[in-house]
Amino acid sequence: MKLHTLKPAEGSTKNNKRRGRGQGSGGSTAGRGHKGAQSRSGYHKKIGFEGGQMPLQRRVPKFGFKNNEKIYYKPINLDTLEELIKKTNAASINLQMMYDNGIVGKKDKVKILGRGELKSKVAVEAHAFSATATKAIETAGGSVTIVK
Repeated sequence: MKLHTLKPAEGSTKNNKRRGRGQGSGGSTAGRGHKGAQSRSGYHKKIGFEGGQMPLQRRVPKFGFKNNEKIYYKPINLDTLEELIKKTNAASINLQMMYDNGIVGKKDKVKILGRGELKSKVAVEAHAFSATATKAIETAGGSVTIVK
């Protein structure tokens, strides 16, 4: 067997019909049927078009409200911070350290929440803190810094 002799199995491939190339491509309509938008050149079906039936995005009613002013925080709990401290042996935790360790994204706003237990004395920087998290960090001997 040689590379230049390889070819697909008999009948496994076939040539596509060249549609819309005049009489020789299969009759006067070239596979497009008779009349209607789909037989015309430049035809493009609109996204969501359902053949004239009322499309889904118009059948379903509008619902709810999106507040563009709301700030969405990425919640990080104290147990996650404790794991990070054990992993890195750091005396302070800032946003860059959380990003480097894959806890938050580059543009995430971070809020520290109070689930879990913090045993280490550590300085924590974040955009927001819950009252229980602040209390837990300060009782462990650490400090809280709010970043803008």
